[in-house]
Amino acid sequence: MAKIEGFRVKNFRALKDVTIGKLSNSQQARPLTPMTAVIGKDGVGKSSLFDAFGFLADCLRQGVEEACDARGRGGFERIRSQGQAGPIEFEVHYQGEDGGAITYLLFIDLDATRRSYAYQEALLQLFVPFEWQYCYLNLKAGKGFAWSGEKTGEPFVLDAGVIESLERAWSFEFNGGQAEEVELEDPRRLGIATLGALKQHPHIADFRRFIDGWYLSHFAPDAARAMPLAGPQKHLNSHGDNLGNVVQFMEREHPKRFQAILDRVAGKIPGIDRIDCMKTIDDRLVLRFNDKGFTDPFYAQQMSDGTLKVFAYLLLLEDPSPPPFICIEEPENGLYHKLLETLAREFRQHATGTKGGSQIFVTTHQPYFVDALEPDEVWVLTKGADGFATIRRASEDPIVSAMVAEGLPLGGLWYSDYLDAR
Repeated sequence: MAKIEGFRVKNFRALKDVTIGKLSNSQQARPLTPMTAVIGKDGVGKSSLFDAFGFLADCLRQGVEEACDARGRGGFERIRSQGQAGPIEFEVHYQGEDGGAITYLLFIDLDATRRSYAYQEALLQLFVPFEWQYCYLNLKAGKGFAWSGEKTGEPFVLDAGVIESLERAWSFEFNGGQAEEVELEDPRRLGIATLGALKQHPHIADFRRFIDGWYLSHFAPDAARAMPLAGPQKHLNSHGDNLGNVVQFMEREHPKRFQAILDRVAGKIPGIDRIDCMKTIDDRLVLRFNDKGFTDPFYAQQMSDGTLKVFAYLLLLEDPSPPPFICIEEPENGLYHKLLETLAREFRQHATGTKGGSQIFVTTHQPYFVDALEPDEVWVLTKGADGFATIRRASEDPIVSAMVAEGLPLGGLWYSDYLDAR
């Protein structure tokens, strides 16, 4: 399964210029781990970093202008970093399923009519020894070139494979005869969304599927208490209001997996020995939790936020076709603190499993959750003197790594303000 190795965002809210992991021009940096957590005080930009992934996915699914207005963002001028005049920039560097290192670059700006659009967009692949570059997509204001077919002809020879900016990507010359000139009808739509739907652009299509498969959790316990219309559904949606439908699917199609979930939930929430669905007379689903101490079951509407959240997360991790990337903001909300280390270990076990689980990215302000993590998995977000966010890996401090190696919990160090102070 494809994995994000690095992510850069520039001029997006508090993130004036933030990079996590390895990019195409920083091959010596360590990539993101399968399980990654970002910590920090309130107001440092954790929600902005979470939303940066969501914004990029929304650009693909809805278009650039719609994404700027979606989820209460308030438009381009509201999300561009204060005092900055340049475009909003994104760079996603990930390891494709074929082993190649793929880089996607996107610049978003305002056109002459003050409407946001994709100013520049490129998709490139880097091969060892980092001096051969294939360019699969190269657009400026919706006009440019795209490779068609599986083969790419001769690679581009670049200086150490460094991408200094998208302007440099725009200057690439296409080799061979497989590059075709393209022009999008609407530059507010991404090239990967339009061309990625066509079979003749398989590399673009692969990246489109990768982004489209991201799971950005906006789980709401109240939504999970809803009574949806009956009908099995394979995947949990972002708000969790189809929780009963997914239970119905797992009960029918994967009973052993579902029983394993029940066993794990029972081990974390004492008393619960069965969870199932009941169909009402008007074909709606009611989620039932059976407690060993009571004859009658409890319904989802009666269960605590924490119980529903733990159950939903474990159900998500047991998805038969898991998403390549799961992003969760503050999973600890509503959970008993002693469950947090267990939840973090469940996430890591899924992310690092031999069956190719999802890459998991979380933001958190709960030290108990961080106690279960390693310094290489944790990034510390702080606010710089200019008011914008800065970020560093916890393992970059050798003293922190040494203290954790000696048995001191990482969350405890953070609770004492040790990580923020360094």
